[in-house]
Amino acid sequence: MEKVRVYYDSKGNTLNVWFDDPKKEHISEETGEEVILAKDRRGKVIGFEKLNFLANPKHALKSLPVEVFMS
Repeated sequence: MEKVRVYYDSKGNTLNVWFDDPKKEHISEETGEEVILAKDRRGKVIGFEKLNFLANPKHALKSLPVEVFMS
């Protein structure tokens, strides 16, 4: 697995998380929960986009706190 990449778009109010190279995205699938799954050619999920990430986008984040757990 490559590094996990997290992108927050304050203008679009979206959060994108990638588990693999974004260039490998072949197809997107909407889940109906304001989440879009990014899949590679084999159908493996390689990332996702959360729409309407902040309830009030007028209070845009200056940084994105991330906590990592490993077991």
